Amino acid sequence: MGTTTPPRTLAEALRARGDESLAGLLRARPDLLNPVPNDITQLATRAGTRASVVRALEHLDRFALQTAEALAVAPDPAPYDTLLSLLTGDGLDDGEQRDDMGAAITAALPGALATLREQALVWGEDDRLRLVRTARELLAPSPQHPSPTGLGPTVAEATAGMSPGRLQEILAATDLPATHDPVSAVAALSALFTDRTRMAELLDTAPVEALSVLDRLVWGPPYGEVTPNPTPPVKWLRDRGLLLPVSTRTVVLPREAALHLRAGRAHRVPEPAPPAVAAAAERDPQAVDRAAAGQAFTALSTIEELLKLWDGGGPTILRAGGLSVRELKRAATALDVSEPIAAFWIELAYGAGLLASDGETDERYAPTPASDEWLDLPAEDRWTHLATAWLAATRTPGLVGGQDAKGRALSALGPELDRSAAPDVRRRVLTLFAELPPGTAPEAETLLRRLRWERPLRGSAPAAEGSDLRSRLALWTLNEAELLGITGRGALSAQARALLDEGEQTAAALLSPLLPDPLDHVLLQADLTAVAPGPLERPLADMLSVLADVESKGGATVYRFTPGSVRRALDAGQAAADLHAFLAAHSRTPVPQPLSYLIDDVARRHGHLRIGAASAYVRCDDEAVLNEILADRRSTGLRLRRLAPTVLAAQTDPGSLLEALRDMGYAPAAESAEGDVLITRAGARRTPPRTPPAPVPEGPPVPDDNLLGAAVRAIRAGDTAATVARKEPQEGAPGSTPSGTLPRTTPAETLATVQAAAMTGSTVWIGYVNADGAASQRVIAPVRVEGGFVTGYDHTADEVRTYPLHRITGVAELAEEG
Repeated sequence: MGTTTPPRTLAEALRARGDESLAGLLRARPDLLNPVPNDITQLATRAGTRASVVRALEHLDRFALQTAEALAVAPDPAPYDTLLSLLTGDGLDDGEQRDDMGAAITAALPGALATLREQALVWGEDDRLRLVRTARELLAPSPQHPSPTGLGPTVAEATAGMSPGRLQEILAATDLPATHDPVSAVAALSALFTDRTRMAELLDTAPVEALSVLDRLVWGPPYGEVTPNPTPPVKWLRDRGLLLPVSTRTVVLPREAALHLRAGRAHRVPEPAPPAVAAAAERDPQAVDRAAAGQAFTALSTIEELLKLWDGGGPTILRAGGLSVRELKRAATALDVSEPIAAFWIELAYGAGLLASDGETDERYAPTPASDEWLDLPAEDRWTHLATAWLAATRTPGLVGGQDAKGRALSALGPELDRSAAPDVRRRVLTLFAELPPGTAPEAETLLRRLRWERPLRGSAPAAEGSDLRSRLALWTLNEAELLGITGRGALSAQARALLDEGEQTAAALLSPLLPDPLDHVLLQADLTAVAPGPLERPLADMLSVLADVESKGGATVYRFTPGSVRRALDAGQAAADLHAFLAAHSRTPVPQPLSYLIDDVARRHGHLRIGAASAYVRCDDEAVLNEILADRRSTGLRLRRLAPTVLAAQTDPGSLLEALRDMGYAPAAESAEGDVLITRAGARRTPPRTPPAPVPEGPPVPDDNLLGAAVRAIRAGDTAATVARKEPQEGAPGSTPSGTLPRTTPAETLATVQAAAMTGSTVWIGYVNADGAASQRVIAPVRVEGGFVTGYDHTADEVRTYPLHRITGVAELAEEG
């Protein structure tokens, strides 16, 4: 599809591309596909819209962006050599380092230009390079939006409204020949500023203070304020056109003069190559893997503890959504971590689908049914599930505690924590980790510099978050990856490399040997404690968490048995004999006598008092016990009164009465309306089935190859329909229409033409009006005409379609090629 004549428009340049090149454009800029353009002209128009160009510029690396910025201040069109000169300079400033930079720019420029061409930001041959107009407007200098290069307007732009008399004064001050033609005057002044020799001679006569003024403006911003009576150095510059007026109080250094002072360079520091990521430390890869595995185990334990903490129903949800500060502090205390880390674990469990809202009237957070399935998985599979959810999540726990654009606090699990750039930043950070040798920990600052080069800042982040959201996301990624066990001692682990490159199964297989095996026993001690020397099997851990309280964690977990913990186990339906048997079966040491006595003593008193609903009552066979309760001043608030020798009534609900009597030192049991003891089972509250929160995509998703191929075929077919040569009726003949409009034929002529095309297998051009009244033109190959419908292959849509004949405005045969 090549052409010997240079393209005159972006549409012509795109039309000359091959299918692979068009697919590359749609892959790099997927927003152009929604919806699929009708033809090449519509594709080019959409590629030049402001929103699409802004999105494309934001995805360029720094050198490609610097190339586009240089084209924005170059003549339009610009030859390749002019662009190269703007990036390397004119070669008149000495320095070996500058020569090395010039060689690097010369080597990198073709690749950067190819990227810009591929993304339809630049078109034209090398002798006539054109930046699309919208990109030039975005990157060109103006007082409101200074150019990223720091250059101001050209002499012609800055003098557009200047009087001829003032131009003559500038020409006289610079010893240029007078001319009454403003165009010639502007051309003469521009020629002076671009002539290295004459410009150097002019500046040699400048006062030292004037040169200082130029030094402050040369690299931007090029605008400065002046008083009605400027100082002599400023007046000298203004008289010679080196400072041109923008308004009564503002002057600007023209672009040609600034380029002379910069030795022809558009950028102070071009960056043709990505900065290298330096190594902060090199560690034993096996030690890294073991450290990461240990942290992965800690992550699993923390999530399990969080699920257990909210097992019977978690905290209520704020009216605006999310978790209150008080509840976050409570969770942080229970998990023994800081509040930011607690927010990370809570958001991770939520993003993995293990926590959700229960949807009740008094809405609370609670574990989901999926959390029970997750807990039944092997430890390595549980970790890969968490790590995969973290990689894809757009929720950003690092924002918790900050403020949104309106000054409102951002809360954990709140609705304003999604940042679409988060998954891309996490993946890119870990990819840079993976490019280093195993066991190498990167230096954070060089890592951030590399990320900034790959995606330069263009002020797209919300102002309340600062302009460098991606850098903040990268720093949060470093911390979160260490917490989750993706990295160990600052370096990427082997299991994480496998997760990125080969998938969850390979990662789980590498992690499994590094995790400790769960134990089926504890060590009971005489001080009413039990020591778990490692992770416990889940049934043992669940039962022990009910029977005892966790006293300390670490390499070994210490549980303490108390009257309250034993009563909790009895409330859950266990009998004293069951508890004795459980401890004997799972202890490697004999059951201490004090622990046996504690269980028997609590069991003997458990259920001696019964609490039921009257609104609430207390009954006991021992009248003396009830007498003690009535005499106790702590029971005054319960407003108890005796209904019978063995029954007391209270003006409070059964739950409050139960807790109050326990606080007074008794061990009551709740009973049902039938008089049976109510058993309180742990872990009874679950949300309805919930799906994990869907990540918020950063722009349209990248289409797959099949969709790209279909889209390119559809665009090509539509372009054929829009540009193909067709036979037109002669002027004045029945059904003739002006060239370029939809064909118009009578129903009889339409029917005859499509029937003939179906018989001969030829292709025709039709005008069609759909049910909504929208008119379009299509190229079809009819295969069947019957029942008032024509069925054929539609080259525009690249599929077989059926059209009602009464909606076809007309039909024309395609002209023969050649």
